[in-house]
Amino acid sequence: MNAFLQERITGMRTVQIFNAEKQEAEKFRAINREYTQANLDSILYYAVFFPVVEIISAAALGLMVWYGAKGVIGGEVTLGALIAFPIYINMLFRPIRMLADKFNTLQMGLVASERVFAVLDQTDRVENQGNVKPERFQGEVEFDHVWFAYNDEDFVLKDVSFRINPGETLAIVGSTGSGKTTIINLLNRFYDIQKGHIKIDGTDIREFDLYAMRRRVALVLQDVFLFSGTVFENITLRDSDISREQVIEAAKMIGAHEFIQKLPGGYDYKVMERGATLSMGQRQLISFIRALVFNPDILILDEATSSIDPETESVIQFAIETLIAKRTSIIIAHRLSTIRHANNILVLQKGAVLEFGSHESLLKIDDGHYKQLYEMQFLQLEEA
Repeated sequence: MNAFLQERITGMRTVQIFNAEKQEAEKFRAINREYTQANLDSILYYAVFFPVVEIISAAALGLMVWYGAKGVIGGEVTLGALIAFPIYINMLFRPIRMLADKFNTLQMGLVASERVFAVLDQTDRVENQGNVKPERFQGEVEFDHVWFAYNDEDFVLKDVSFRINPGETLAIVGSTGSGKTTIINLLNRFYDIQKGHIKIDGTDIREFDLYAMRRRVALVLQDVFLFSGTVFENITLRDSDISREQVIEAAKMIGAHEFIQKLPGGYDYKVMERGATLSMGQRQLISFIRALVFNPDILILDEATSSIDPETESVIQFAIETLIAKRTSIIIAHRLSTIRHANNILVLQKGAVLEFGSHESLLKIDDGHYKQLYEMQFLQLEEA
């Protein structure tokens, strides 16, 4: 019931937009009825168990006194033994009575433990067995005949190979499901590949210490996640090594300092859960500051401008240009201005590399996939 409530309250807007309040309320009533019935059953069992134990305890005491009294009169049992045994009976039945009280707690503990152990028993994790801890990356990235599948049967990436020189920008384009985001996930080593090699500065990423490697790589996602807390805490992620002066300097470089200053409290403005009180553009700017303040050597932007309004786009575009300057960058984007600034463009289709080259060289390919995408999506923007 708690999981149902949390999910529906978080997605309240979606429920309201599609007028699904009645259906969801009915689902909640059904779950609530089951929960109520479970509580009633629990109370019933308790109500039966406790009196039964008391009756057995009282009967045992009565029988013992009856037989014991006869034994004392007949000289077979001492008076001290007769007095001691009611105490022993009480000590025997007290734990049995307590079982009734502890049964509910035990049941709740079993349910909670099932969820905890389900997480602990997960084997799908990336083992941190590397011992190379780089202070900085030069920024050379290479995918060497990479094959990857989320399960062993369906390969999402098929023999993908490309190379990015230090300081260069690579744009990745392709239709939905072509493997763009998978490349980013693999470079951050959220998953391990089945075949091939992914190298940074000529070293296989599996040889790097996971935490040291990820500290030199920044990822800006389309869906920005902000935590409950201040703007400053969301930028630094409570890293004590990052000062307020560094955050303000990064915000000024991005062009976001003015908007933060206008917030009530400035950098101490309290952000609600998932940044609900900020616009998409404002959340995106905060994520750009977060990426810049950690000063990464490799920057990854995953469709970071796809949900931005035209008014904010120029600010975001300036932020992107500031971020990618003098550092290796990988950009998944559909904005022509961003793609044009890239040194090379990687075109993916169904997990395979279809085309690779600069914007100008790809446009020269007759019936090329990138040229078709450009004509369909971008020429209209230029005409407008």
